[in-house]
Amino acid sequence: MPTETTKAVRDLAAVQRRAVLVLALTQIAGGIGMGAMLAVGALIALELSGSDAWSGMATTMITLGAAVFALPLASLSARSGRRPGLATGWALGALGGTVVLAASVLDTFVLFLAGMVLVGAGTATNLQARHAAADLATDRTRARDLSLVVWATTVGAVLGPNLIAPLAPLSRVLGLPELLGPVVATTAGFAVGAASTFFLLRPDPLRLATRRRGADTPSTGRLTVAAALRVIALSPAALLAVAGIVAGHTVMVAVMTMTPVHMTQHGAELTVIGLTISLHIAGMYALSPVVGRLADRLGRVPMLLTGHGILVVAAVVSGTAGHDETWVTLGLILLGVGWSFALVSGTALLAESLSAEVRPRVQGISDLVMNLGGAAAGGLSGFVLAQTGFAGLNLFAALFTLPVFALAVRALIIRRRWDGDAPNTA
Repeated sequence: MPTETTKAVRDLAAVQRRAVLVLALTQIAGGIGMGAMLAVGALIALELSGSDAWSGMATTMITLGAAVFALPLASLSARSGRRPGLATGWALGALGGTVVLAASVLDTFVLFLAGMVLVGAGTATNLQARHAAADLATDRTRARDLSLVVWATTVGAVLGPNLIAPLAPLSRVLGLPELLGPVVATTAGFAVGAASTFFLLRPDPLRLATRRRGADTPSTGRLTVAAALRVIALSPAALLAVAGIVAGHTVMVAVMTMTPVHMTQHGAELTVIGLTISLHIAGMYALSPVVGRLADRLGRVPMLLTGHGILVVAAVVSGTAGHDETWVTLGLILLGVGWSFALVSGTALLAESLSAEVRPRVQGISDLVMNLGGAAAGGLSGFVLAQTGFAGLNLFAALFTLPVFALAVRALIIRRRWDGDAPNTA
């Protein structure tokens, strides 16, 4: 007969499998919501504002919302568990979709911007779901489990942007312009994500992980931002993980944002540009399970550095492509793959560098800085492109990988010193 310990391990593994399945399903529903809104947000902004210059505010407001809600949702998870935190985030995203619908009907641009900020809560929740997949995972499977949740976003990212025509009949039935069909899908997708998380994510993975450490209620659930930053600074592994995640996202956004502009300037067809971005997104998400398995087998740090190495190669390929659309596309695919390596391995490294009690708050800090880095990169990329060209933009982006390699060397030196100072027990 199996021992009690063996039975407990099996029960925990079953709970983890259920949690990963529920999180993956909610990522599909929420991903459809995100993809649908990204497909039409700029077009709605253009209609409401009447200005090309303001159309870009749709994506900007979503990114800002993701940054604004990252810490509050992480704090809620720290106090009450992943289930309330994630369900609240999806619900806020659904409310945002409803506000966008109202703003479009009322022809109010300011209200539309407020709705897009709330939609950003859905983006923040999408990011935090991967952390929930790591709460109960073992060191052997942590990267694999969270990578499966990241991969599930692929389904929504592919389906969402292609819902304008299929949802046109629904829009007409509801008495709405055809352009608002995807917004209905956004609202419904986020609502499904909220309901499925609230009713199906049981037992709560974070609360169970905390109880296994002997604390029913996390005493550090109200960890301040300053204290969370100290936790990161005092752990070489956590600092490397956060730097790797933030830098990887910054590099990706800086180059990806301006690639369509660069291709348009050199006469590329819209179909080619669309294919390039689609392949880039596939590189970001489709291979994440493979990345997760590699990170579990070969180590988080080697795969994190591999990801940043791929990002450097991507910058070289794109930056030297000139007018060659094939090489630009290849560079964008590599950019997505490098981002995937950095995100999956960095997230796994961060999770295992922290105790369950402080994990949600520090992960919220990581996502906050990641979104701010992406927003800053997107804002600066146009200026850098105008001043230095596409090659200069790629060089600018690649420079963000340097601190990651430096921190990896620092962490290795610290570890070797620690190993050298350890007492000889042989």
